[in-house]
Amino acid sequence: MTLLPQEIIRDKRDGRALAPEAIDAFVAGIGAGKVTEAQVAALAMAIFFQGMSMAERIALTRAMTHSGDVLSWRDLDLSGPVLDKHSTGGVGDTVSLMLAPMVAAAGGFVPMISGRGLGHTGGTLDKLESIPGYDATPSLDRLRRTVREVGCAIIGQTANLAPADKVIYGVRDVTATVESIPLLTSSILSKKLAAGLDGLVMDVKTGSGAFMPEFPRSKELAESIATVAAGAGLPTVALVTAMDQPLANAAGNAVEVRWAIDYLSGRHRQSRLHGVTMALAAELLVLGKLAPNLDQAQGKLERVLDNGRAAETFERMVVALGGPGDLMESPDKHLPRAPLIRPVLAAAAGTVTTIDTRAIGMSVVALGGGRTRSADPVDHAVGLTDLVMLGEAIERGQPLAMVHSRDEAGFDAAAAMIHAAITLDHGGALVGALVQARIAG
Repeated sequence: MTLLPQEIIRDKRDGRALAPEAIDAFVAGIGAGKVTEAQVAALAMAIFFQGMSMAERIALTRAMTHSGDVLSWRDLDLSGPVLDKHSTGGVGDTVSLMLAPMVAAAGGFVPMISGRGLGHTGGTLDKLESIPGYDATPSLDRLRRTVREVGCAIIGQTANLAPADKVIYGVRDVTATVESIPLLTSSILSKKLAAGLDGLVMDVKTGSGAFMPEFPRSKELAESIATVAAGAGLPTVALVTAMDQPLANAAGNAVEVRWAIDYLSGRHRQSRLHGVTMALAAELLVLGKLAPNLDQAQGKLERVLDNGRAAETFERMVVALGGPGDLMESPDKHLPRAPLIRPVLAAAAGTVTTIDTRAIGMSVVALGGGRTRSADPVDHAVGLTDLVMLGEAIERGQPLAMVHSRDEAGFDAAAAMIHAAITLDHGGALVGALVQARIAG
């Protein structure tokens, strides 16, 4: 068997399955500098068109996982399972900020490795970095100490976790191969396997604000992730959830942190966001054997919300990672606020029948709250609040959203996009189920 990069590319180009040894050699060659970016691009395009079997996907995921450090928690003698959740990304998707402390308060340990926003989707790290002093890229020692003492730590990918993924993803991003389901699967799971997890729940979005808007493709990705994760030894449940409208009626960075604080403190629990958060968190408790079934898991989660333990865990995590100790009590003292906050008013009466959720996300980008390139700076203060939801009856002159803007030009650009994204009509709105499929590995 030849293990030359060009022959491995040729085999996949011609539709042949790659042996695990060939996949291992190619990924190892990336780290050693023996495989060029041009060769990575060629193999990515070959995989895009020819696909990969489940066995190939498992082999690729394992090779990428072991391209760097693989965390182990055994020496910490933790009293519960190590669990995590990952989302394919959406708009107003604040779930991670609540789920991690909820699961930790219920007995799990959550080293959540999250990403930044790109395109129309928000990024958990960008949201957390709106908190003054919060260290989203701590040392390994600080991460382990925080997880042991607090129960959760939401951070970014370190340089030594699945480094081959960084190279492959960077190439995919500029070669129109991001949508490849085998490559998406290995990218997501290599980082999660490197985190040393005992269980994972995947939130695969579908609808107008999803990375893959069509349900069949979303379901295919969920099935691939659940199957490959199980094959690689990580118990996983994937839920396909609706992103046909923003999950919360806030989108941005600091505005979503405020939303999460209000949720954890009990000031509001919007039904859509609460429903998805509870569904994902309950799956984790069952996977981690912290509850015997989903009903009892949800009861346990409701208790840690109602008795304040989840809020306390979030506060302790923020402090442990360098943030202020009074963030929960005084968020406005610490979180940035935009200088211009103004409503976008409906031009006519009607019912909200459709929302182009991707366009809503892009309106946040237009305000400066997102990025189109990974190196772009982010304005943490800007965003949207009080967004209308599907099925709402709106009068002429009623706000469709409150825009938090840096200046008039930003407001005007966002307002135009919001008007175009929200359809008001006199019919009813078709609102899909929050959880549209469940796939267990």
